Amino acid sequence: MGPLVVAAVMVEDDRLFRDWGVRDSKLHKPEERERLAELIKAHSSWKVVIIEPGSIDERKGSTSLNTLEIRAFAWLLDELQPHKAYVDACDASERHFKAALTRAMKVRPELVCEHKADLNYPVVSAASIVAKVRRDEEMRRIGDELGEVGSGYSSDPKTRAFLENWIREKGDLPPYTRRSWATAKDMLCSSKTSKLSDWE
Repeated sequence: MGPLVVAAVMVEDDRLFRDWGVRDSKLHKPEERERLAELIKAHSSWKVVIIEPGSIDERKGSTSLNTLEIRAFAWLLDELQPHKAYVDACDASERHFKAALTRAMKVRPELVCEHKADLNYPVVSAASIVAKVRRDEEMRRIGDELGEVGSGYSSDPKTRAFLENWIREKGDLPPYTRRSWATAKDMLCSSKTSKLSDWE
């Protein structure tokens, strides 16, 4: 539930990030992430791309979620124009990911594309923190509008409970839900099956 947020951070030297103890966003508590995000943005060039649920659902043909992410990465790199870029590879093959990203970009930085780059390179960790904090802000905004939605992730019991209650009461998915999301499809299908059984 909620948008996909992709961020890029550019610095001349990442020693400040190391000094601040910047790590993968998942390893920081929310309040620490927010504090670090402000520091990171104040000491770097940065950009964020927000891919709304509707755009994710409107993918055509063979366009995968990975392809949408690659296009977002390409736009960010075209905007920031770094000489060298470290990118967290979102494809099973790092080589294929790098080739696809290179094709999508106009600029030609030296590329380092690796799985779990956010664990290995502080500048990628910094970007993950900026992205996570922005997504959390978006989810809070959605929560203000719809009620307690939780984090928006399928593993979150609050999110699952919110979806189940909304579907039970309104017979459809709430706004800001990715209709192509397997969890949402399963819940909606289960609800319709249950109603059919009740009617029978």
